[in-house]
Amino acid sequence: MGSEFASYDILIVGGGLAGLRAAIAAVEANPKIKVGMVSKVYPMRSHTVSAEGGAAAALRPGDSYENHAFDTIKGSDYLADQDVVEAFVREAPVEVIQMEHWGCPWSREPDGKISARPFGGMTTWRTCFAADKTGFHMLHTVFQTSLKYPQIVRHDEAFVTKLLVEDSRCVGVVALDIRTGRFDAITAKAVILATGGLGRVYAFTTNGNICTGDGMAVAYRAGAGLKDMEMVQFHPTGLPFTGILITEAVRGEGGYLLNNKGERFLKKYVPNKMELGPRDIISRAMITEFEEGHGFEGPHGKYLHLDVRHLGEDVIDRKLPFMRELGREFVGIDIVKDPIPVRPVQHYMMGGVDVDITGASQIEGLYAAGECANVGLNGANRLGSNSLSECLVFGAAAGRAAAHRVAELQPVGSNPIDSLLRDEAKRIEATYLNKKGGKERMGVIREEMQREMDANAGVFRNRDGLTKLVKDLAVLRERFETIKIDDTSRTFNTDLISALELDYMLEVAGTIAASALAREESRGAHARRDFPNRNDEKFLQHTVAFRTDGPAPRLDYRDVRITTFQPQARTY
Repeated sequence: MGSEFASYDILIVGGGLAGLRAAIAAVEANPKIKVGMVSKVYPMRSHTVSAEGGAAAALRPGDSYENHAFDTIKGSDYLADQDVVEAFVREAPVEVIQMEHWGCPWSREPDGKISARPFGGMTTWRTCFAADKTGFHMLHTVFQTSLKYPQIVRHDEAFVTKLLVEDSRCVGVVALDIRTGRFDAITAKAVILATGGLGRVYAFTTNGNICTGDGMAVAYRAGAGLKDMEMVQFHPTGLPFTGILITEAVRGEGGYLLNNKGERFLKKYVPNKMELGPRDIISRAMITEFEEGHGFEGPHGKYLHLDVRHLGEDVIDRKLPFMRELGREFVGIDIVKDPIPVRPVQHYMMGGVDVDITGASQIEGLYAAGECANVGLNGANRLGSNSLSECLVFGAAAGRAAAHRVAELQPVGSNPIDSLLRDEAKRIEATYLNKKGGKERMGVIREEMQREMDANAGVFRNRDGLTKLVKDLAVLRERFETIKIDDTSRTFNTDLISALELDYMLEVAGTIAASALAREESRGAHARRDFPNRNDEKFLQHTVAFRTDGPAPRLDYRDVRITTFQPQARTY
């Protein structure tokens, strides 16, 4: 453990689309500043690569900012902050064109304009795409752009275990260098969290193994609030068993969802939108079809069919080539000739670190952007293809805001940092590496947590299930204190990393359960069987969870900011 530490003006945690966009925005706002980037994986391994469908922006004639804003606010079931949505829809086209200038290979119309496709909950075609690997191409574009700035210094494969907070100001992080096992303090005048989602708290998820809620958990432990954590998005079309996402673009290009009677069953649930209904409504429709006996039975449970055979080989190969590849590799089918088996799968976290429109949290010097943050954009249900645009718009906003703020701040002294670093290194060594007599297996606790989350905080919820979940998570937290780590080495200790991630996952899972239990209504992705209606009088509010010394968080509520669109019934 060395105490010589790197120091930056701005430190970004996370190397995906939001983090890289923030880094570029910061050095463009002030070319004199030094930006550090800490990522637990090489940036091109970030989870942005798995976003397939596209990025929403009002770029086409016949579309407008107002339409995009209304679709987003209605999609959010009126839990979005409308001033934030209005800023977002104006910035999204600017960011998409900026990506174009940086060389993103967008799919194009014959006249050379960027193509768009329809997406669920959108009233028009506004999802710009690069075939069905949009996130992959966007991440490549910003990563390569970031390489031209010598002011951006990367620390790849370093795992942040704690935020350094001194005099209630965030002044850096403690990071574990995965290769050497050394703990480093990396200090900064401002820290931007861009660590993505937490899907691995569920067993069946589209999220990669790295999505363990790290940024949300370290912010929560440092005293930041986590907002709207009950709002977990389930995507209607995951491949059974693998959790691999079959992009919404498949339905955008004209795919049909069919039950075991061969019916396009969505006519019962979203008659005007059919397959282009919002994700939360379609997921609930599919679960209802299963319960009524209209699903297919497979080795991995019930599923329905997503059928693109009528589109023809040419369209599939041009617009959905990756989906054909996934069908072949993971299910052994050719989607040109066979329907795709699908069922709802955990996909995205609307909740996150409570931040304002600039990405600033309530802790001085701490910002957040992307999926780990809650700016107030997505409310109770995110519309498909808003998230890639969100990473760009609010990543850039956080980078600029932090760059302006650090110009006024003094650098951090080293005295308190040294002792904070020593304390954190000692804590992890004592808790995990030098521990004697641990008996619990990490994999067992993780699987039990995931199973409980799937069962009781899934597409449908009720008081009994959520009460049980809160209790079970508290028991798992106690059992976690006695886990056994087999690998006590320093280099590439994946056992230790998994334990630290599980610690974070239990932390954020607790906030999901508590927030969901307290919200006694159904709104967007949060569907309570015991409270089937939306209750605007009582719950047109954001839930904000704060950590306490006990097992349960303290919940505060904050009014939603409404500017133009008054809440109305959400029908499609």
